[in-house]
Amino acid sequence: MMFSDVEIKLKKRNKILFSRDSECLQDLKKMIQLQNHRTLVMWALDCAEVTLEQFEAKYTDERRPRACLELCEDWARGRIKMPIAKKAILASHAVAKEIDDGEYGALCHAIGHAGATVHVETHALGLPFYELTAIVLKYGKDNFPKPVSEKINYYYDRLLYWKENTDKLELDWAGFLLDDTRPNKEKLLKE
Repeated sequence: MMFSDVEIKLKKRNKILFSRDSECLQDLKKMIQLQNHRTLVMWALDCAEVTLEQFEAKYTDERRPRACLELCEDWARGRIKMPIAKKAILASHAVAKEIDDGEYGALCHAIGHAGATVHVETHALGLPFYELTAIVLKYGKDNFPKPVSEKINYYYDRLLYWKENTDKLELDWAGFLLDDTRPNKEKLLKE
């Protein structure tokens, strides 16, 4: 069954309900393994905008997740160095621990991983691991399959979009993101 691993993790009360082994994420994982780093950065930051809107609708005064995405975008563009962005990523993760709200805490972790995708491709899957966990917590064990499936389809569609359009935009990039000779670290995990 497509979500059997999620149901097992729910029963065990795991904090993260999805992983690289989740059956429902295998097609997305394969697609991620085929992308260059720039495409994954654009995809993660783009998808996390929706996550951020959802978070800010409830936590209107909490600015750290937004700062995370903005500073990671600046890092990707070569405008700031990693230590500044890393601090913002860790601050987004810190919000998750401070708010004592499983669903919205998972959204903060998703945002942090989206930003960290600038550092390394293996963080890209952190976005769905946590955001899909938030969806399960929101809809409950009996009603999550449809919204989770819809979100996975959204991720896949956005990744196809960015695969086609990232390099057409002629954006400024930090030097390390322009080096297409470096292997995709998510693909290396497989090998």
